[in-house]
Amino acid sequence: MAESQLFQAAPLRRAIEAVVTAGGSAPREAQIVAENLVTANLTGHDSHGIGMIPRYVASLREGGLAPNQHPTIKFDGGALIALDGQAGYGQVIGLEAMEIGIGRAKQHGVCVMALSNAHHLCRIGQWAEQAVAAGLVSLHFVNVISRSIVAPFGGTDARFGTNPVTIGIPLKGQPPFILDMATSGVAQGKIRVAHNKGEAVAPGLLLDDTGRPTTDPRYGVIQPFGALTTFGLHKGYGLAVAAELLGGALTGGGTWHTEDRSKMRVLNGMFSVLIDPQKLGTAPAFAEEAAAFIDWVKRSPPAEGVERVRIAGDPEREMRARREREGIAVDVTTWNEIGAAAESLGKARGEIDALARGV
Repeated sequence: MAESQLFQAAPLRRAIEAVVTAGGSAPREAQIVAENLVTANLTGHDSHGIGMIPRYVASLREGGLAPNQHPTIKFDGGALIALDGQAGYGQVIGLEAMEIGIGRAKQHGVCVMALSNAHHLCRIGQWAEQAVAAGLVSLHFVNVISRSIVAPFGGTDARFGTNPVTIGIPLKGQPPFILDMATSGVAQGKIRVAHNKGEAVAPGLLLDDTGRPTTDPRYGVIQPFGALTTFGLHKGYGLAVAAELLGGALTGGGTWHTEDRSKMRVLNGMFSVLIDPQKLGTAPAFAEEAAAFIDWVKRSPPAEGVERVRIAGDPEREMRARREREGIAVDVTTWNEIGAAAESLGKARGEIDALARGV
């Protein structure tokens, strides 16, 4: 197992911000990207955290990621809107697209938003969190235009991406319900993390390059590539196809149907529905019934070895509290990859190390 080192969130953000700035991003964009990535680490989603920086830098140098972009409106129907992300950093595109969608939902009661051509939108749960903070319910279906990495149920090779589905529901007087899941059994980034740490993955999550089950994460990271499997057999597969058709085809961003695995860019399409319970007229009943149901569920006697019953979003909140207190562990392999990416942009590795350590 690879060694790890601990970083506190604030200096780590400054280090990542410096790398993004070296890639040509304006200060605001660099700050937003760094904040988003470190937050992913804080919530326990290392797969979507700072370990993405080497991929972003490779995409930037290749021309597949364009710094300092903002979403443009392709169609404006009031409560129905289509946006183009201009291949810009998904952290900025996602934030600004959601600001537009939230404004429309507050105005009309609902917003159906089609976002295409955004570079990696990172942890989709962040966009649901943005919606519920405004008192809205949100649903998100996302596809991935990148190297195909997930096999269809009954298939033996990769045909699409991890295609996340996310649902955010505000709960009165308590933290929100945030269901944020890949339709694969595990996110691709978790395979990268396992590989960098020298760990095996759990059985049933990965196929090798011949389509046989394996626990060796190399088949998700190093050629010859294998494929991830969908969660829940045909159920995850069905949701993955729905995310591809909604997030890719319906948004106009396109679907994955090519053997070309050479490009480093990661483009996302996101189909979102935002609903304002106040405008719907059910807000009082919604608040009361939602709270009563969550309380009912959580009062189920915990199974052996389980501390308490949780809802989606609780594990991330608990992990964030712990990592803000104890620090974020980053394995040496990942940190070296980030250092190499910084150097490729003309930023000294020693400077990044010093920033991350707060010295």
